[in-house]
Amino acid sequence: MASYGAFRQHSRMPSPLARKLRQTPTDAELRLWSRLRRKQLDGYRFRRQQPFGRYVVDFFCPEAKLIVEVDGGQHADDTGERTRWLESRGYRLMRFWNNNVLANTEGVLLKIREALRA
Repeated sequence: MASYGAFRQHSRMPSPLARKLRQTPTDAELRLWSRLRRKQLDGYRFRRQQPFGRYVVDFFCPEAKLIVEVDGGQHADDTGERTRWLESRGYRLMRFWNNNVLANTEGVLLKIREALRA
């Protein structure tokens, strides 16, 4: 018999890495999370530092299958494998640079809102 995890592509159980990332967010992640948490964005629920297989994504909206990444330089060496893996499982991925989130939070939220409605 297959385990429960075989049926889910993401885990609700915190991984040690996800837990560590939640404890040490960047300023941009804090700013965006303060606007996404508690269904503040059009009633959509987001999770923060959500494990997906061997990856951990910054923000995830299960209802819309939308992943939002806030990048400094940590994903700069991503060859696309991570993105392809997530997209091949039906998730949509949006990326914003830290400085864009900090300087243009409303613009970033507008783009996320548009993706949620698409």
